Amino acid sequence: MTKTIEEFKKLVDAEEYFKFFELDYDPKLVNVNRLHILKKFSQFMSEIDSNPDLNTEERLNQYSLALQQAYETFLESSPQQQKLFKVFKDKPKNVITLTELNSD
Repeated sequence: MTKTIEEFKKLVDAEEYFKFFELDYDPKLVNVNRLHILKKFSQFMSEIDSNPDLNTEERLNQYSLALQQAYETFLESSPQQQKLFKVFKDKPKNVITLTELNSD
């Protein structure tokens, strides 16, 4: 069965995207990192969407690869390391981290 962009646009949950693209995933990893995976996927999609020459099949294939790549990012990395959301980018005020302490 041929998949369409219209079907893709109706997807809401992370699990729906994995099922749509028939990708294996660990539900526990997705539960813990769902927003981060979807945010990374969204960033990759923006790059893909900047290429107007892709037909539907090529675009959906690229989306599938992008979702797999976003998922794999969090197999090897953490949300804190990726810093996709503002809360991870902003340095807390009035806090000194251990890495900032120097021993003289």
